[in-house]
Amino acid sequence: MASNRIGRINEEIQKELAALIRTLKDPRVQDTMISITHVETTPDLRYAKVYASFLQEDQAADALKGLRSASGYLRRELGRALQLRYTPELQWALDDSITYGAKMLKLINSLEVENHDGSEQE
Repeated sequence: MASNRIGRINEEIQKELAALIRTLKDPRVQDTMISITHVETTPDLRYAKVYASFLQEDQAADALKGLRSASGYLRRELGRALQLRYTPELQWALDDSITYGAKMLKLINSLEVENHDGSEQE
């Protein structure tokens, strides 16, 4: 039963952070496309590990630093929005699953498909 509650809280944190990131004034964060892919909260609601994916891979390190520097603001706003007893401390992590998926899709699309009769198909 508690895991269901944690799952709902994780979804709410993910939704709120996605909205709050758009309000940040830090140029490191504003200049890149950021997607919050997953949130894992500890059972005592003290810490939340937030996985973020970035469209521009070359700007990911700077944008992650910008998110870490804005953690205090984001935590305060998250506390106002969610009305939890404890607002979790945000720990940011890079999620490269979208990049990995795009790379795999590119590899799959680059394979040549052969027909049953041995000729190549375009």
